[in-house]
Amino acid sequence: MLITHDTRCALDTVVDLVNTAPDSQAPAGTADGLASVAALGDFVAQHEISDVGVLTDRDLEMVRSVRAEFAQVFAATEPRRAATVINDLVAAAGTTPRLTDHDGYDWHVHYFAPGASVADHLAADCGMALAFFVVAGEQDRLRRCEAPDCRYAFVDLSRNRSRRYCSSRTCGNRLHVAAYRARRKEAAG
Repeated sequence: MLITHDTRCALDTVVDLVNTAPDSQAPAGTADGLASVAALGDFVAQHEISDVGVLTDRDLEMVRSVRAEFAQVFAATEPRRAATVINDLVAAAGTTPRLTDHDGYDWHVHYFAPGASVADHLAADCGMALAFFVVAGEQDRLRRCEAPDCRYAFVDLSRNRSRRYCSSRTCGNRLHVAAYRARRKEAAG
């Protein structure tokens, strides 16, 4: 599957957005990564989301709502469910595809309408990036980390669809070390 630069950026954005939500399976005290308008502003800046005006409490509320919908896409076990959620998000955003070459980037497609809210911007661009995976029959690559104490969302872009953890350096390594120690303890008897 060919993934363009702007699709990859949208995928990274939607994964990071979903992962800002406190998860019911996360360790106690896990905070909401979008707890304030300032945190939303930081998220927008970090992901270089363009055409965003002054952010308000209403923007924060709407982005949290979009985030919850995107979480459903990562939880969907069948393409029809993922497609329904994506269709609803993209339609509600008033999607208006247009070519643009702003801020030193080559030509690419924005799916949000000019002047759209940050929530509509995320719903349209990130929704379309996820839609490409459903269309390509690759919806199963939209996953949650298998580490029992993590559950972060990620997109498995491995060639053989074998990625199980959000990060092999943290969750994957931690579980492999724990399994190794358990085997050593059992062998020592």
